[in-house]
Amino acid sequence: MKVHYDAEVDAVYIKLGTQKPDGVVEISEGVNLDTTSENKIVGIEILNASKKMNIKTILSYELELDKKLIQKTA
Repeated sequence: MKVHYDAEVDAVYIKLGTQKPDGVVEISEGVNLDTTSENKIVGIEILNASKKMNIKTILSYELELDKKLIQKTA
């Protein structure tokens, strides 16, 4: 996953994979899902992003890992 913020146009793009989108679904005014022909979501675009979210939050991250998924190696 890659997150890009363009301050010039106040837009956030969250790229979820390597596939190229074939279509767009607007789920809310200024919030669009980029989809493939198989209806897989490959990106999320948020216009007027600073009015819809805390930009500092989206540009930082925290990882929460499920301890059950982590195997100890000895």
